[in-house]
Amino acid sequence: MGQNADAAENRWLREAKENAVPFIYFLGISPSVYRALIPSFAIDWDRESLTARIAFRAEEEADLGTPQTSAERRYALRQVKQRLHQASFREAVITAYRGRCALSGLREPILLDAAHIIEDKHEPLGQPIVQNGIPLAKTHHAAFDAHLIGIDPDYKIHVSRRILDQKDGPTLEALQRLQSNRIYLPKRGRDMPDRDRLAMRFELFKTRS
Repeated sequence: MGQNADAAENRWLREAKENAVPFIYFLGISPSVYRALIPSFAIDWDRESLTARIAFRAEEEADLGTPQTSAERRYALRQVKQRLHQASFREAVITAYRGRCALSGLREPILLDAAHIIEDKHEPLGQPIVQNGIPLAKTHHAAFDAHLIGIDPDYKIHVSRRILDQKDGPTLEALQRLQSNRIYLPKRGRDMPDRDRLAMRFELFKTRS
């Protein structure tokens, strides 16, 4: 915000606050990668300290009114944090695995997700950290979430009997061929998937497969 309270960018911010005008806030999540937060609002602007407070509204809410109640602001903040975590988590996990699916080796980034080993609503093990993530192609991610594919603490892939017993074309056959393979692992030891988390998740797979 510089040192001049009357500079153009500060004047625009002050006017946005006074008139409750929404704007787009670009937040950096990795080098040269930004996430657009829409809509954003200036809810406070201090001329003396040249500081501003920014509020965010959940994308799925249709009207563009400034969040009014404390409950609404908490909800919006929670939604924003979730979106930011998802974006930065995905970037970090896929980068750690050199841009490929840990099961198939697929390297098309548009088709890759960052799957949580322990889901993010779980405390305290569901944090959006690389050790709790595995990059998966979208079909593999869906199968992993549905406990049709499991990964044991030794990084070995297990395919549900439900999938192994079916005959339904090349897509299913590709999943079946994963049985007993090992996942591709990140280059750096500090990025390795956490064995304790994998053990917890694998227990779920065994009970549901």
